[in-house]
Amino acid sequence: MSKSNKEYKRVTTNSLIEMKASNEKISMLTAYDYSMASVVDAANVDVILVGDSASNVMSGHETTVPITLDQMIYHASGVVKASKRALVVVDLPFGSYQSDAQEALRSSIRIMKESGAHAVKLEGGEEIEQSITNILNAGIPVMGHLGLTPQSIYKFGTYSVRAKEKEEAQKLISDAKKLEELGCFAVVLEKIPSTLAKQVAESVRIPIIGIGAGSDVDGQVLVVHDLIGLTNAFNPRFLRRYMDLYEDMKKAIKNYVSDVKSVDFPNQNEQY
Repeated sequence: MSKSNKEYKRVTTNSLIEMKASNEKISMLTAYDYSMASVVDAANVDVILVGDSASNVMSGHETTVPITLDQMIYHASGVVKASKRALVVVDLPFGSYQSDAQEALRSSIRIMKESGAHAVKLEGGEEIEQSITNILNAGIPVMGHLGLTPQSIYKFGTYSVRAKEKEEAQKLISDAKKLEELGCFAVVLEKIPSTLAKQVAESVRIPIIGIGAGSDVDGQVLVVHDLIGLTNAFNPRFLRRYMDLYEDMKKAIKNYVSDVKSVDFPNQNEQY
């Protein structure tokens, strides 16, 4: 068996670094509950992200900002119980780490202790250096997130591609190197030019996982609800839908309603 096809009974942070070294691409998807995570894990996804995107797809909020630490822990707890192979990473939600490095540590400890997660993810670069350092010093693995950082959407004012200008691109490269230097085990790059993403991936030893960052990074992440077509209003260029679950579910539920109304359900074989 070649090194690139190494089988992992349980994916760890070190596994991801090995995958990059052997040119094996890393697969990452979101999940927010036990049932969905069971399917994602059974499909051999390497990393399950309990993303603060739960704020959008599970709670209907316009942004990721409203979701709380308690809610993230609730979602993560179910995902961890379902995960037999995948590494489970949990987003630190807005307000739980940005301005207070001690609060960042307390939030991370709560996630690890109360959910059983394997790592946390934070948005930002050098401006959150102390928060990352505190978390890492406690023995908690950290994944970074650069580029379009959704928790800062009100600052950006748009979900358009980031780091197209030279100054922002240079800062992103610098931040990626800083995150590696601090000890982060991987970094997510969201919605940046593919040429820049490639440059970042080649400049660090830790895995770079992209969403809307092209194919020359070390792995890819999508929101599972988008991938399976359960959400149908979100159609960015980087998204590939692998099924249309929204329409399939709607059809099935309409058939159920019709069968109930016509007393076709339950039939003689479906009752005691």
